[in-house]
Amino acid sequence: MRVDRVEIFVTDLPDRLRRRSAGSHSDTGEPGNVMGKPILLKVHADGLVGYGQVRPTGRNHWLPDTSLSVVATLRDYYGPLLLGADITDLERLWSDFDRTLPANGPARAVIDFALHDLMGKAYGVPVHALLGGAARPQIPLEWSVSLSESVEDMVSASTEVIERHGIRNFSLKAGGAAGWRQDVRMLGAVREALGADVTIGLDANMAWTVGETIRAINAMADYDVSYVEQPIHKTDFVGLARVRSAINGVALIADEPITALHDVLQIVRADAADAVCIKLAKVGGIRQARKMTTIAEAARIQVNVGGAAVMSQLEAAAIAHYYASVPAQHMLDGAEFVFALGGVLADPLVPETDFAIRPDGHVTVPSSPGLGIRVDDQAVKELALVSEVVGG
Repeated sequence: MRVDRVEIFVTDLPDRLRRRSAGSHSDTGEPGNVMGKPILLKVHADGLVGYGQVRPTGRNHWLPDTSLSVVATLRDYYGPLLLGADITDLERLWSDFDRTLPANGPARAVIDFALHDLMGKAYGVPVHALLGGAARPQIPLEWSVSLSESVEDMVSASTEVIERHGIRNFSLKAGGAAGWRQDVRMLGAVREALGADVTIGLDANMAWTVGETIRAINAMADYDVSYVEQPIHKTDFVGLARVRSAINGVALIADEPITALHDVLQIVRADAADAVCIKLAKVGGIRQARKMTTIAEAARIQVNVGGAAVMSQLEAAAIAHYYASVPAQHMLDGAEFVFALGGVLADPLVPETDFAIRPDGHVTVPSSPGLGIRVDDQAVKELALVSEVVGG
């Protein structure tokens, strides 16, 4: 099957979601404003259509791409290379992309998602079957709690999630202006409120120094913090290794520096982390994520799945198929794409879905062919802020 047409859309979101972190804030933007809105890709081949979607967060500290830069990359560079390509020809395409326009993780990811969706539909199997099967079809979800200067607000936000959704994995944003001691107090208060049977980690988004990180984590010893994610600057691999050796077994996750295969290898060589956070929209999709996972598995470090996939069932499904394909011993519990699921935030392009959070805080990986998500094409037309066609 060969690609004969590519359609690119930026679609509006009727609701606005804003969340705080130490690095920068995530904001889907006002309705009608292209900044922060998701890019939908439709890849046509021999009468079938593959769908993919990503949402560059726009103004942020870790991803340089914007909605319009992704559109330009797809329209002017990668889209023409797709025309006439076999839908299974990912390795050659990625090599061509490297020679044409390097990096551009979100643009590559949305192509990767759409081609996997196409392949699954062509072969009549869900995407995880293309990856070796569903080693973990029931996926435990993680809730990332937005940063607040109020300890009480973070406690109430966490307890509400357990009551409403049954989720028992939490990532608490840390690194606020009040300093690391406030983060210690916050963790203690949340642990007291949630009890001993809930997994709690901290994500400082590079806000601390090496010394502050070591002091903070050791001060949290009584609160059973499961992990700390990217506490210092992303370029300081030596500093991460120093932190790891001084925090008495608390898992250290590298996040912001992980954009390509060589970044995982660099973490391994520096002995700088216990796990690497893989965000599919950042690293270029499912195929690259699986390669990165293989490096981590060989080095006996785990992977952690990031990416909130806000109001995007397609992006969440792509993450879910990847997550399900990784055996439990290689994966930290908790996938972050809860903000795309039915019962939490509605996807305006997918009005009918059974891809929803269960009362026990888990979600089942889709089992229909491809990504397993049915997109309403009429909703795409009605919500399109930008539309482009390549070929056909």
